[in-house]
Amino acid sequence: MIILMGLAGSGKSTQGQKLAAATGRVWLSAGQILRDSGQFDEILSRGELVDDMLTVEIMVQAMARVVREGKNVILDGFPRDKEQASWMAENIAEVIEGIIVIDVPKDELLRRLAARGRADDNEETIRQRFAITEQNMGEISRILGAKGAETVVIDGMGTPEEVFERLSVIILERFAGA
Repeated sequence: MIILMGLAGSGKSTQGQKLAAATGRVWLSAGQILRDSGQFDEILSRGELVDDMLTVEIMVQAMARVVREGKNVILDGFPRDKEQASWMAENIAEVIEGIIVIDVPKDELLRRLAARGRADDNEETIRQRFAITEQNMGEISRILGAKGAETVVIDGMGTPEEVFERLSVIILERFAGA
């Protein structure tokens, strides 16, 4: 299992999907799964987060379906905080190969998010998500790192193909199980 992290707009979804296609893994985006369910539209439109343990339950169900199919996972947006990371550390740490953080400057992220035009991508909710994510990424890396998960930061600037090339090098060099 590889975990992709980064601020909103950093390209986690694009890179996760490209990585899944290249490796035969399954891309699981917590945000996409929650949006697709339709159950949390009001919460998400306010820039708020779905309850931690409810998100864990939903993601565990999604991961279990993939594992039953005999495949491996690329996680996007999960874990999002220390509670979810602690759950992972206690329950599934042995299957985490590593964490990759896609790093992009905030001014570029704001430009990207404005361009994609999603309903919950107004500047106020974007900045709120940035603050929450920044607060939690270090804690997630520390918790999962204590269980052996290496965190690698890659430059998320450039074309999707350029970023994917950098990502592929990291996968080949650091995460042999990919």
